[in-house]
Amino acid sequence: MNRFSLNILFRITALSITVALGVWFLLQHMYFLAGCMLPLLAIQIYGLYYYLNRVNRKLTLFLESIRYEDFSIRFSADNKMGKSFSALNHQFNEVLEAFRQTRAEREASLKYIDTIIQHISVGILSFDNDGKIELINPAAFRLLGIYRLRYIDELKHTHPELPELMLYLQAGHKSLFGTQNGQQLSINAASVRLQGRLVKLISIQNIHAELQRKELEAWQNLTKILRHEIMNSITPIVSLIGTMKDIVEYDIAAGTPGPEAVEDLKEALQTVESRSKGIMNFVNAYRDYTTLPEPQFTQVSLKTLIASVSNLLQSDMRAAGITYHAGVSPENIEVHADAAQLQMVLINLVKNAMDALEHTDKPLINIKGYISSTQQVCIEIADNGPGIEQEALERIFIPFFTTKKKGSGIGLSLSQQIIQMHGGQLKVVSPPAAGTTFYVLLNS
Repeated sequence: MNRFSLNILFRITALSITVALGVWFLLQHMYFLAGCMLPLLAIQIYGLYYYLNRVNRKLTLFLESIRYEDFSIRFSADNKMGKSFSALNHQFNEVLEAFRQTRAEREASLKYIDTIIQHISVGILSFDNDGKIELINPAAFRLLGIYRLRYIDELKHTHPELPELMLYLQAGHKSLFGTQNGQQLSINAASVRLQGRLVKLISIQNIHAELQRKELEAWQNLTKILRHEIMNSITPIVSLIGTMKDIVEYDIAAGTPGPEAVEDLKEALQTVESRSKGIMNFVNAYRDYTTLPEPQFTQVSLKTLIASVSNLLQSDMRAAGITYHAGVSPENIEVHADAAQLQMVLINLVKNAMDALEHTDKPLINIKGYISSTQQVCIEIADNGPGIEQEALERIFIPFFTTKKKGSGIGLSLSQQIIQMHGGQLKVVSPPAAGTTFYVLLNS
């Protein structure tokens, strides 16, 4: 029998003896002595109750230590009272140790994350619904040109438009912000719910150098194309002018020109005219690309839009022997867009597909409209042609680049520009010899 059981037995025995004595004193009419037994009985009952409740008190202390994260307490005082008490104390201590280790690991992880945030070059800041700053790292201070920030509205002193941009930028979206000292900052937003509170997390990156590099690459590519197109036209013109000069000097100036000289002169003039028109067409295409008007947004029915494109091109596809399918699911999809510009994009993409199918057996074009997994409106234009070579696939959106003999190279770059002005994306997938699919992704 363990110590706890012996102690309980002893207390019950003492309580029984006290009760028996009290009753005996009453029977013997010894009322004073019987009355003296009552306080003793009360003390024994309270002692027994207090002794039996020590497990509850231990459990209360255990739960309080967890609640207030005080894991320094150890339970061992009553180990000698029996195996059950020793086992209970051991389990309490084990649980508290597990909590202590978990807290230590959590604090180490938070310290590790905080160290990373404090040392990365990307600016990080977070704020609650009231605009109160909860976290900001040195990179954010450096990029914003400030040394302290308590509320997001305080940014108005240095960047008047930035607080509103950060407050209303939706989670998962990004925006470009130009500072007064010429930096180009990429602002990315995310939101996190912490204990029922919504906290917005903002990351800030200076992409000025990257934009300059991309801009330089774009100008270099454009310069190469301009030089190529202009030289292709100017070189034969200069050569033909020399030929015409020789005809005038040696044939016409010498006397009556022969029919052969006149014919050579006519042919040279026709070639000069043709190449001059080519330069004019190229300049007009460049003007169209650089002076595209701003979209006039309205709610456009996707089904109606695709039907209008189908009506315009179906006769040409029928004449070319192309099987054509078009569909929208669900049929009530609407998109916020400029209907005329979006129709221009779809016509261009379908015409490109038709050109790609010129030498394909059983040519097929399929247009589908649907809501993508990212909740965007997706228009898919697919053909079963030979596909696009990998080298060309990387350059098809560069202005004036073309793989067609008669193409201007402006269609796809113009289409991409239109879709970007709509806040969307134009993507292409073309596995080797497995057809080509263009994806127009727009916000609904």
